[in-house]
Amino acid sequence: MSTPPKTTPPRSQARSTARLAAVQALYQQQMEGTALGVLLNEFHQHRLGREIDDEDHGEATYAEAEVEFFDDLVRGVAARREEIDELLSARLAAGWTLARLDKTMLQVLRAGAYELIARADVPQAAAISEYVDVAKAFFDDREAKFVNGVLDAVAKEARA
Repeated sequence: MSTPPKTTPPRSQARSTARLAAVQALYQQQMEGTALGVLLNEFHQHRLGREIDDEDHGEATYAEAEVEFFDDLVRGVAARREEIDELLSARLAAGWTLARLDKTMLQVLRAGAYELIARADVPQAAAISEYVDVAKAFFDDREAKFVNGVLDAVAKEARA
């Protein structure tokens, strides 16, 4: 069976893939302490836009991502982590801290918060919806609703 030709996905799909990859990269950085340059290089060389197997259909598909957008998300979260964490901490329920959150959840929230404070080119509703979808890739609806609530609160301040 031959592989289908690589086609460029719509920008929104490429950005969705970039968001998911950014969350994965941020998680890897937190868990392994990988240097930012090494991390970005690894994702550029081995993950973004690489062929993946579709186990359900037995065909090759492609995980295309908007690389510049991915880089901005990962670099931006790293550069503004303290500011982002303060914003997020202020929106958690009493008695909750970022340290209590699941490590993947924390990266979803960090990436979403960064996009809301730094990427005015992305509509607020679109950014929140995208990170709710990213959360659904890892968690149940309850956690996805949590992401929606926290990012909505961040957006009210960041985009006021």
